[in-house]
Amino acid sequence: MLDIRFVRANPEIVKENIRKKYQDDKLVLVDEVIALDEELRAAKTRGDELRANRNTLSREIGGLMKDGKKDEAEEVKKKVTEMADELAALEAREAELNKEVLDRMMVIPQIMDETVPLGRDDSENVELERYGEPVVPDWEVPYHIDIMESLDGVDLESARKTSGNGFYYLKGDIARLHSAILTYARDFMIDRGFTYYIPPFLIRAEVVTGVMSFKEMENMMYKIEGEDLYLIGTSEHSMIGKFIDSVLDPETLPQALTSYSPCFRKEVGAHGIEERGVYRIHQFEKQEMVVICEPEDSPKWYDVLWQNTVDFFRELDIPVRTLECCSGDLADLKVKSLDVEAWSPRQQKYFEVGSCSNLGDAQARRLGIRVRNADGANYFAHTLNNTVVAPPRMLIAFLENHLQPDGSVFIPEVLRPYMGGLEAIVKK
Repeated sequence: MLDIRFVRANPEIVKENIRKKYQDDKLVLVDEVIALDEELRAAKTRGDELRANRNTLSREIGGLMKDGKKDEAEEVKKKVTEMADELAALEAREAELNKEVLDRMMVIPQIMDETVPLGRDDSENVELERYGEPVVPDWEVPYHIDIMESLDGVDLESARKTSGNGFYYLKGDIARLHSAILTYARDFMIDRGFTYYIPPFLIRAEVVTGVMSFKEMENMMYKIEGEDLYLIGTSEHSMIGKFIDSVLDPETLPQALTSYSPCFRKEVGAHGIEERGVYRIHQFEKQEMVVICEPEDSPKWYDVLWQNTVDFFRELDIPVRTLECCSGDLADLKVKSLDVEAWSPRQQKYFEVGSCSNLGDAQARRLGIRVRNADGANYFAHTLNNTVVAPPRMLIAFLENHLQPDGSVFIPEVLRPYMGGLEAIVKK
């Protein structure tokens, strides 16, 4: 969310940013916010005047009563009553105006970084760099579920009976591989200086609306009926929410955190849930990175975060590429975003396995995450997040890239300690 003072002083910059995101329907919001804000400030000024006058008259009433001037005191009381009625109406209008301004400010996009490439949608995202050599075997790579089933590692039919489409049972060595990847990811991030967390998996509505847009919330989040609680779609939600209404000492920054959680997503508008796949699902697990830092440090941390994901996948010998999100594909709260995509030998193309985002002060402003400098002045921190790894989607890349001609799956050396020394998963 932008600073209302910035919108007030720079309406054309805000509008141009909206145009670059191809969201022209939001242009009218800028003028509406400015007009509503002007009315709100006028109402506050008038309210302050009334309160000051009321206090003066109240003291005058006391003096008149003391001097025995009862009739004059009654006349002044009438004025005070009239002021009270006007003040009550003003306060009600202030509340309405505050809500109307906030509702509009919540959907006006964050100002993008000037380096974000222009484009209408994800088809115009820009490839930055490739890491590792993509290999296409001279034999056919089966669909990932067929690989899992050949290794007796998945049961979708039972999950369909218990939970419906978009769920799965992993078992045996595939389930162990899933856990091994997450455990290795935890240790990988700890070794890079990040503090490990297991956060709450349910959060309140004020945290949800602080970390994401209302539209994203409606499309992603599952709400607990009858309670002010939502199942998290990623541990970023809990980890950023941890700092709600905080005033941080600069000496405690940056906060570099890595967190594990299950994740739950409706996947509304995701073109349906695959019936035989584990690419787009309602439930998965993830290791996440979150950083709270000084505003001037967020560009540096952005590069650190996405590089961590690239390095993690390369440790597991999976080719990846980085793809910068264009303006039209950039979520409204984000200043800049980059996807990490893994190579799929079966499809002979890359697919998304992680997303790194710099949100500037958008989440901090919504949640009240401030930093207090040596002079005692407060300012908003910057927040960033990135996926380390999110199996079972990562399992697709792992299985396809390490599948052998005999149907076994090779285990890279760095992962073997987490697999009990196993060098390969073989057909049962």
